[in-house]
Amino acid sequence: MPETSLPATAPRTAPAPPAARYAALDALPPTATGAEVWAALGHAGLLTRAYRDRSVTAGTDPDGLADLLTAVDARFGIPATLSSSVQLATALPILATSQTPPARHALGRALTGRATVTLAATDASTGTDLTALRTEVRIDDDGLTLTGSKRWIANTTTAAWHLVLARHRPGRHFTHFTWVLVPADAPGVTVHPADSTLFAASGAGHLTLDDVRLDRDHLVGRTGFGLPLFARHIATERLAGAQWGVALCRRVLTDTHRHLTGRPHGAGTLWDLDAVRQRFAACLVRVRELQALTTDSADAVAHRHDATAAAALKAAAGATVNHVLATCGQLWGADGFTTGGIQEIRAQAALFDIGGGAGEVVLGTVADAAETVLDGLARPGTLP
Repeated sequence: MPETSLPATAPRTAPAPPAARYAALDALPPTATGAEVWAALGHAGLLTRAYRDRSVTAGTDPDGLADLLTAVDARFGIPATLSSSVQLATALPILATSQTPPARHALGRALTGRATVTLAATDASTGTDLTALRTEVRIDDDGLTLTGSKRWIANTTTAAWHLVLARHRPGRHFTHFTWVLVPADAPGVTVHPADSTLFAASGAGHLTLDDVRLDRDHLVGRTGFGLPLFARHIATERLAGAQWGVALCRRVLTDTHRHLTGRPHGAGTLWDLDAVRQRFAACLVRVRELQALTTDSADAVAHRHDATAAAALKAAAGATVNHVLATCGQLWGADGFTTGGIQEIRAQAALFDIGGGAGEVVLGTVADAAETVLDGLARPGTLP
């Protein structure tokens, strides 16, 4: 079967026990890059677990997505998990909306782990203000021409394709933007690694497009539907971030508890100090709150693409991860400054309150829907 017709599904097989299911990842070192982890997941047929009926076009399976992210987080660093999260939650679902040969080819290779794909939405000069982005696509009868630049994009240095959000018409109207699938080796495409040791393993980098010429079949989705598509799938990315946040906090708290119960202090250990126990317990409460909110919101976000619920998840995940990592960083003391220690993880985890929309931005989205949220609070057991 030619690669251009690879299906967006995987054969159904009997479920493996959780430990055996991700055995393919255990051959990789903890320092594996995002591209290496993605390849291992794809080769083992695990990537489609994030989707209902093992099909990207069927939509996200919240339980499968959480299971995948938890397995990756348990074994590898934040950059490698970031690399997978962005592709699973946003890039591949957007790519799957197109049935053109280039899109089908790219999706087939990505799902089998033979390629990575970027989500190149953030412009160099305008950041997350997407309606102000300057990257431009000119569409004519003979093809497309792209010009612009993107910054701080995960998987940039490893990607075979860049999924680029560009404007096809001047102005801020939401119908003025379109997705384009850009081969990494196309003339005029230049990639620069980001100046960051914290996220090097995610392939983070900057992308320059200098009069890149492509055929029209590299358009993804309908012209003018770029921002609605983004809004639909960034909601799922925010759900993924909250699920990952719970897994990360649990892992860090487990390591911290082990450290505190094993570190001598006086006649006992650090864990025997009431102040330490109370601070740790407060972290447990915060994570349980995030877990409950994530569980309650999962279907609304994954199936109905509820933007308000997704924004609330993003805000809660950013605040919770920051609180837990800051507290654990303090509880580890000087030992936290070792290479790969809690302070390094804490610096990387700041991404949760910044990437994909800063905490203040998503809180604005929640505020815009204040009356609906308040109405939902008056009806226990229901979501707004």
